[in-house]
Amino acid sequence: MKKGFMFFTLAALALASCNGGFKQGPGGLLYNIHTDKEGTTIKEGDFLAVNVIAKNDADSVLSSTYDAGNSTPVLMQKPQSKGDIYAAMQLLSEGDSATIKMNIDSVFPKGQRPPQLKGKYLVYEMKVEKVIPKGKLSDQVFQGRISEYFKKQGEEFKKREPALISKYIAEKDLKVTKTPSGLSYVITKQGSGPQIVEGDTAVVNYTGRLLSGKVFDTSVKDIAEKEKIANPMRKYEPIRVPVGSAGIIKGWADALVLLNKGAKGTFIIPSSSAYGEQGSPNVIPPYSPLAFDIEVVDIVKPKAGVAPQAPAAAPAKK
Repeated sequence: MKKGFMFFTLAALALASCNGGFKQGPGGLLYNIHTDKEGTTIKEGDFLAVNVIAKNDADSVLSSTYDAGNSTPVLMQKPQSKGDIYAAMQLLSEGDSATIKMNIDSVFPKGQRPPQLKGKYLVYEMKVEKVIPKGKLSDQVFQGRISEYFKKQGEEFKKREPALISKYIAEKDLKVTKTPSGLSYVITKQGSGPQIVEGDTAVVNYTGRLLSGKVFDTSVKDIAEKEKIANPMRKYEPIRVPVGSAGIIKGWADALVLLNKGAKGTFIIPSSSAYGEQGSPNVIPPYSPLAFDIEVVDIVKPKAGVAPQAPAAAPAKK
């Protein structure tokens, strides 16, 4: 078997049998390889793209790359300590999938364990989607191959976008209206008074989702807590958005002028009016359409001679 990474003592093998098929690696690391493809194992300096679900050993999911619909890029490093994540990845090759269990106390220095990490192990369900070996390639050729990989991945995301939008609308049974810019929307609650116009400041509550359903941002505390994305340093309250400000994404500018005070709506924004081919690192993949639920709490008319400024909390242009 190509994963002959180390020789096991009888004691280690006995321990593996006590851990439901898991084998023991360095530093108390436990691993169980589910799919074992032919190929060279990952080495220091290689580029890889992995999908990972991180859990505690009570099976409570802490994070998942599948929520974002995009694998995580990794430049393979030398293990920083025995039994860390890099040591685990050295056991794998392209196409492999595995469950990795790392002793939490070996991952975090004493007294620095995050409070949500209960139990003994940090558990990773890992799938290696792509490996680009560094080998003896020059830096220029190596970086070129990585760039080509991202380019092809972006093209795939771009091609699937229309189908993602259609599927989301169908699954949510939304009776949408579509604007020339590609914005699809439904007004879920009618407001009163005149609609927002450019130059107004809209005071709004909002929730933003990927079309997988994953909430990536919200101004509503109850939703943030339910989705386990609450930030104790953030004050959850309606935000003030200057309509027409160059600092917000086009999809929001197009959406807000369709609403009036008290109105609520759901808006599906194509990537061309959101974060485009760049996405937002670790949050929004390239060519990702987004869904926003927006409620207008108030509308503030501009004061003469005062230029609007986009708030830090609004979905801002990159």
